[in-house]
Amino acid sequence: MRLIEGKKIAADIRAEIKEETERRRAEGKTIPGLVVILVGDDPASHTYVRGKGKACEEIGYVSKIETRPASITQEELLDLVNAYNNDDAYHGILVQMPLPDHIDEKTVIHAIDPRKDVDGFHPINVGNLMIGDDALAPCTPSGIQELLARYEIPTKGKHLVVVGRSNIVGKPTAALMVQKKERANAIVTVAHSAAEDLAAITRTADILVAAIGRAEFVTADMVKEGAVVIDVGMNRVEDASKKRGYRLTGDVDFENVSEKASFITPVPGGVGPMTIAMLMSNTMKACKQICGE
Repeated sequence: MRLIEGKKIAADIRAEIKEETERRRAEGKTIPGLVVILVGDDPASHTYVRGKGKACEEIGYVSKIETRPASITQEELLDLVNAYNNDDAYHGILVQMPLPDHIDEKTVIHAIDPRKDVDGFHPINVGNLMIGDDALAPCTPSGIQELLARYEIPTKGKHLVVVGRSNIVGKPTAALMVQKKERANAIVTVAHSAAEDLAAITRTADILVAAIGRAEFVTADMVKEGAVVIDVGMNRVEDASKKRGYRLTGDVDFENVSEKASFITPVPGGVGPMTIAMLMSNTMKACKQICGE
């Protein structure tokens, strides 16, 4: 078994983007700008946003965090998004989810200029991704693809099974990896809770992507010998032996599955760090496209 060290790969990507940013600055080119809009007081969201801000600072991007109270109206939030749609200093706009119940997330996503949609959730980017055209792809699926590529794990003709059908990970991962392109061209199956025998499907996977949101759901009997296992999950499990009272675990029973896998991502330190790294990559891409480069 070989560990896929997402934390190290993410650090490599950030270093590459930092070098490119410094080169752009030296050449007098536009520096990428990212604004993150944070609504409310969700602790997890604040943690994620701090991580994004720190990555921008490290790389040298123009960056800003716009915080608003949970009481903000949908109209006020849409006005804020539109202001950044028209602000040439910012090439990426990210509205941190989840939003308060009185705000429709879909409406907010649709309001973002697709050229600045660095989360890759706007229907135009989703549609372009599906048909194989150039798009700002969602960050976690892009991170999965990047990990497979950097570890030189073949995908052409391999059976890739995604467990989970979310719009954030499951569906876009399938759309990304099925394309007739380098680093993709896989035979893709999307498996989910409606399967009568989920294990019978997952056992056929050469590459298994677990994104179901249930702690240690994927057990060793669900995995083929020698499979590549990508664990997208991040779950808190009560653990009295830990100072915090809980431990973080993925959607895969790592201890037992790792004995059968040829490659496997840990949790934490696997897919998670790649999400922010690919957000930085998307922001650079958006900047270049908007600037006509």
